[in-house]
Amino acid sequence: MAVQQNKKSSSRRGKHRSHDFLSLPSTAIESKTGEIHLRHHVSPTGFYKGKKVIDLKNDD
Repeated sequence: MAVQQNKKSSSRRGKHRSHDFLSLPSTAIESKTGEIHLRHHVSPTGFYKGKKVIDLKNDD
């Protein structure tokens, strides 16, 4: 039977579940198109804060 050599501290004991409580990244809704995108990032259609900042090739 295995016996631990050193006591595991309370800090190390609590670390093995730390990833269970991670939250989802915060999202924003683009005011012009209504698309959902990551905050502080350009939307998939090239808008940021209601302004067109990137022209896409497949854009009409």
